[in-house]
Amino acid sequence: MQSGYHPHMSPLQFQSLFGVAAFVGLAWILSENRRAIGWRVVVSGLALQLAMVLLLLMLPASRVVFATVNDAIAALDRATQTGTAFVFGFLGGGPLPYAETAPGASFVLAFRALPLVLVIGALSSLLYHWGVLQWLVRGFSWLLRKVMNVGGAVGLSSAANVFVGMVEAPMVVQPYLMGMSRGELFVVMTAGMASIAGTVFGLYALVLGPVVPGAAGHLLVASIVSAPAAITVALLMVPDDHAGRADGARLQPQTSGGAMDAIVRGTQDAVMLLIHITAMLIVLVALVSLANLAVAAVAPEIGGRPLSLQRMLGWLMAPLAWLLGVPWSEAPEAGALLGTKTVLNEFLAYLDLARLPPDAMGERSRLLLTYALCGFANLGSVGIMVGGLTAICPQRRADIVQLGMRSIVSGTLATCMTAAWVGVFTP
Repeated sequence: MQSGYHPHMSPLQFQSLFGVAAFVGLAWILSENRRAIGWRVVVSGLALQLAMVLLLLMLPASRVVFATVNDAIAALDRATQTGTAFVFGFLGGGPLPYAETAPGASFVLAFRALPLVLVIGALSSLLYHWGVLQWLVRGFSWLLRKVMNVGGAVGLSSAANVFVGMVEAPMVVQPYLMGMSRGELFVVMTAGMASIAGTVFGLYALVLGPVVPGAAGHLLVASIVSAPAAITVALLMVPDDHAGRADGARLQPQTSGGAMDAIVRGTQDAVMLLIHITAMLIVLVALVSLANLAVAAVAPEIGGRPLSLQRMLGWLMAPLAWLLGVPWSEAPEAGALLGTKTVLNEFLAYLDLARLPPDAMGERSRLLLTYALCGFANLGSVGIMVGGLTAICPQRRADIVQLGMRSIVSGTLATCMTAAWVGVFTP
């Protein structure tokens, strides 16, 4: 963990502080009804984000938590490798039958990293069966309701997004979706876009571990802090006409017959996710490569390098990267990663971040991008979000479809705001 208190802030830290204000301003500019904005929830949301960053990044005890989380992910990786080596042999991490020609040459993503999704899926289902996840979600939901004065269903769904996916979290409060205001519904959608599912948490931590010290801890902090950030941004963009109403939203009990049944259910669900991730990676990487070949064939080289989608996205989103607190010299590279995340998905962006040459970006910029990329806000997720929500609440189809594209913007602003807050306290 790199954050810590320094009596004199650097220019980059002031740049991040300006970024926090800028992201609030952008959400205000994009608001549907500026006069209806409840500034209490905005101020309390910003204060809660500040308090969480200070608590989670700067207290000495947080270092112990970070170390524990990273050790837990490492243990899960070792345990998963035992299973993959048994099933896939040397492809899954077993002893090599040949000499490795280069360090890391034997690492096969499909057999070494992706199966971690299966183990975490089964473990998450087991923790839900035992009531551990419910206890954590209820506690965080209570904090959001008390500090930000949001309704119980909104707080519960936002808290659930820290641990589950953007469709699973709304299912927790399914009976309340019909009665939500437009603003509350948008909070639910934004919270889903501004977080990642617990099933892929370990996978991303494994990918980033070699280039971002304490990656697992930082991803955990990103997921937690982005919840109040999502509420803040969402209620700026789509003000709520009755935020804070009391309701009795509660987590539904697990219906599995026992621990083994929970493990089986979790594994079955994770299998579908694993297949989806694998298929999307193959297709998206192929399409990007095809698009880059087409661009290079019709466009001249610029600066001695062929033009590509990544370079164009980098130029377009460089100002957004600068607002995080990234130096302008690194902003195009950082902007390209933000563009990859928005157009494709965060996993590909994290893979690109992990593959960057050491001199391409500083340690501070890599850390801030870890936070900024930690969310599902991309074009593909809109389809998943709209499809999932309309399936569980068809009566709100019109609102869900209308708010779908806006949720990409709000989710991106929320994760960027979280990154900027971290930049304020990272020299």
